[in-house]
Amino acid sequence: MKDQKKAYLFGLGAVACWSTVATAFKLSLNYFSPAQLLLVATASSILVLLGLLSYQGKLALLGTYLRARPGFYLLLGLLNPALYYLILFQAYDRLPAQQAQTLNYTWAITLTLLAVPFLGQKIRRQDWVAIVLGYLGAMVIATKGNVLSLDFDDPLGVALALISTLIWASYWILNTRNQGDPLVALTLSFILALPIITLATAIWSDFNLTAWQGWVGAIYVGMFEMGFAFVMWLMAMRHAENTARISNLIFISPFASLLLLRFLVGEEIYPATLVGLSMIVVALLIQQLKVKPRFANPSQAE
Repeated sequence: MKDQKKAYLFGLGAVACWSTVATAFKLSLNYFSPAQLLLVATASSILVLLGLLSYQGKLALLGTYLRARPGFYLLLGLLNPALYYLILFQAYDRLPAQQAQTLNYTWAITLTLLAVPFLGQKIRRQDWVAIVLGYLGAMVIATKGNVLSLDFDDPLGVALALISTLIWASYWILNTRNQGDPLVALTLSFILALPIITLATAIWSDFNLTAWQGWVGAIYVGMFEMGFAFVMWLMAMRHAENTARISNLIFISPFASLLLLRFLVGEEIYPATLVGLSMIVVALLIQQLKVKPRFANPSQAE
């Protein structure tokens, strides 16, 4: 049943979760390597998702889905959580969290570009404006405002943050081919990704997970970034009478996140970050604009 008030509550809950994760990423990476953080977070998320599926009586669907399309769900898991978070956490490990987070917000712009060859969609004029403005905002953030000099403090970190947007956009394009329950699909992809992440931890890190602070942060990330936030957003969309109003709540998240990074992590927020983030947000809003036709019907044309 549609209930806009419930939709706002679930939407704000999801946004609250997403607003804290940049801080949780940065603090946790003080104690765990990116692979270690992802390993514990993924395992924690799987427990949460399995609990939710059990509550909904949908556990049996995991086997049904896997038998029907094993390769599809393995590919989903390879993209998210395996590759996406491994690369994103590496970016957070190298960059100030404010830079990694705000660069990551350009994924929706990347999605617009990828939708052309993979979904056959056309780019509107307003999309081109959004693309130019969004990536210019990313340049402002990455160079701390020195756009003309192209002076990057950590070029590899910037590249990793932008590559993560490519993987995340690819994941959502692949998800357009998923006709099943999104929660079941997410759980299955995480379960299939866990052995890959375990292998990545063995190769690029180790299993010396002794810092309790790292455990707390990783479990928090798994429960709230990868688990509850996703479910609350699904519930918000399900109850929404006007999905555009709910979708716009997401723009609260990056600014709230910057405040948490300032007061909990102690990062000095660069003016360039605020300028660049504002440009990205405006770009995303431009993408959402529905352009009305010039004439209501052909007979009104001159």
